[in-house]
Amino acid sequence: MPRVIAIDFGLKRTGLAVTDPLRIIASALETVESKELMAFLIEYCAREQVDGFVIGLPVNLDGSDTDVTPNVRLLADALRKRFPAHFVELADERFTSKLAQQTLLASGKGRMARREKGQLDRISATIILQDWLERQGRAR
Repeated sequence: MPRVIAIDFGLKRTGLAVTDPLRIIASALETVESKELMAFLIEYCAREQVDGFVIGLPVNLDGSDTDVTPNVRLLADALRKRFPAHFVELADERFTSKLAQQTLLASGKGRMARREKGQLDRISATIILQDWLERQGRAR
């Protein structure tokens, strides 16, 4: 079964996570500079079977758009054009950053390791993807 990639888009950095081939668990993949995201995805999809993308959609507590939301929608459109055979879904990412911070704290990592923002981006993407897997009943 092809993998699914989750994207936690940021204006500077983007965290990525991926499912295992059986789509049972999500794992952190990489943090890339956002300007390099499309090139990374093209290269990754050339060597791995990927079925689609789940992109974290940043929204305020009241459901309104944040300042980054329009960029995420543009990314979704670009992915649909570049990968027409792949599905592209937007997933509410409210509280994901907070959960990622709590996860990192609970991991027992030192303060310097917790400061590495790319790690938070990867954890956030993993949380987005694991939540998506659970909503899918762990199979697509």
